[in-house]
Amino acid sequence: MNIVPPRDSEASGCLGELDEKSRELNKPGEPCDTPHREISRKECEQHYEEVRDLRAEVARLRALALGASAESAHAREAEARASADVEDRVNQLREANEHLVVATLRAQDMTEVVEQVKLDLSHLAHHDFLTGLPNRMMLNDRLGQAIALARRHGKQLAVLFLDLDHFKHINDSLGHSIGDKLLQSVAQCLAACVRGSDTVSRMGGDEFVVLLSEIGHAEDAAFSAEKMLSALTAPHAIAGHDLHVSSSIGISVYPDDGGDAETLIRNADTAMYAAKEAGRNNSQFFRQDMNIRAVERQSLEGSLRRALERHEFVLHYQPKVNLRTGMITGVEALIRWLHPQRGLIPPAQFIPIAEDSGLIVPIGRWVLGEACRQAQAWMDTGREAMTMSVNISAIEFRSSGFLESVRAILRETGISPNRLELELTESVLMQEAGSAAALLEELKAMGVQLAVDDFGTGYSSLSYLKRFPIDVLKIDQSFVKDMTTDPDDAVIVAAIIGMGKSLKQRVIAEGVETREQLVLLQASQCGEGQGFYFSRPLTAEQFTVEVGTDITTAVIH
Repeated sequence: MNIVPPRDSEASGCLGELDEKSRELNKPGEPCDTPHREISRKECEQHYEEVRDLRAEVARLRALALGASAESAHAREAEARASADVEDRVNQLREANEHLVVATLRAQDMTEVVEQVKLDLSHLAHHDFLTGLPNRMMLNDRLGQAIALARRHGKQLAVLFLDLDHFKHINDSLGHSIGDKLLQSVAQCLAACVRGSDTVSRMGGDEFVVLLSEIGHAEDAAFSAEKMLSALTAPHAIAGHDLHVSSSIGISVYPDDGGDAETLIRNADTAMYAAKEAGRNNSQFFRQDMNIRAVERQSLEGSLRRALERHEFVLHYQPKVNLRTGMITGVEALIRWLHPQRGLIPPAQFIPIAEDSGLIVPIGRWVLGEACRQAQAWMDTGREAMTMSVNISAIEFRSSGFLESVRAILRETGISPNRLELELTESVLMQEAGSAAALLEELKAMGVQLAVDDFGTGYSSLSYLKRFPIDVLKIDQSFVKDMTTDPDDAVIVAAIIGMGKSLKQRVIAEGVETREQLVLLQASQCGEGQGFYFSRPLTAEQFTVEVGTDITTAVIH
């Protein structure tokens, strides 16, 4: 087709118009001081229409500039509009596809996040948050599966219920943060003592349950328990403290001690309390007669909580005697429980329950206050001043406010501090020796006397005797009892007496019951004695009537 070239004037006009439209399209953005705002969809469509019209107009002018007819130029304009529509549609589809890909990736990420959250929630539901060990729910599930397998294959399994001894006083004295770290250390220690097929779980507080999923004999469970007891005795280094902890373990065996998870755990728990009553830091197998004792223990604990309110506790007093002169140097206050139905209950039956339940703190403070009140009452009646000795438990010694309660009792009763003697066992002193030394120094600063009770049964050493401000050593009655028949015990007693004298400490022999024991103690130059040979423990009224200021006849003759 022949295209007639336009005239020069027409062509130059078209080119000028084309340049003007091109400059309008390519005009750079001018700086604007007004802040940017979000453009609405309607405004976007208007801008799109303007751009499309400009592109179509440029196509028409370009055609005219190249000599095309007006009809052909309009056709080019229409094609440009159509092309712009197609290009825009393609861009829209491409953008939609990109959004779809991004949405798909985000959906995949969200799915992974949701799955991870589900896993995390499942882990939290089945594991202890502090130690990471399986919790009660997971233990019950695994124990149920283990019982089913043991029943199917005729095998045995064992459940070990473990409770830390005197854990509460660590929390009370060092804080819950240290206590939590100790629980984590214990958890790691227990996990290292069992097989991969076994389960160590935390029931809460300081209680752990171990499932031995398959054992050949009951003795295998006892061996595992001993392994745990031994591992736990190693010091736990936590926040600059070397913490020593022991535990009591109860053992139940399937199928002899129960056919379901609940029964096996309950019976192992019962056996654990038997281990505590047997002196702690040991393990005990469940026996059927333990259920009767467990019911009795629960009944005693309920009554014990009401005993203070009902004034059911009484104090008995046993004199301490100078073994050379026979003069009474002091008395020891001993608690008794006068139960309304059961009568007089000795401390060995209720003190362990009081310690486990935390009731030992208010009971101990009552004993201290009542003993000081009685000592001052005796002195007010003209009796010669005597030292009043009071036993302090580990939990009471570590409890918050202990020092302040001693100060308050001294102030309220009016007793002279040097007439009060607090008796603590070696184990109490050696648990956290640093903090114990600080407490003892404060007590000494008040003027209170300090005695080591049951000396020779724990951590006897010259180093701590020199370090702590101790005034009195009380030789444990187990040595005194056999000193007349066992030469080794006689040597131990003589050595303790010599040690005390060298350190300028008074020495008192506990449990003196025979004349032969007294003679040996006098021969070893023991300073004081206490026991049934001189007097049984007496009520305050009995003591006032029956005991004078000396027991010369018993000592001299």
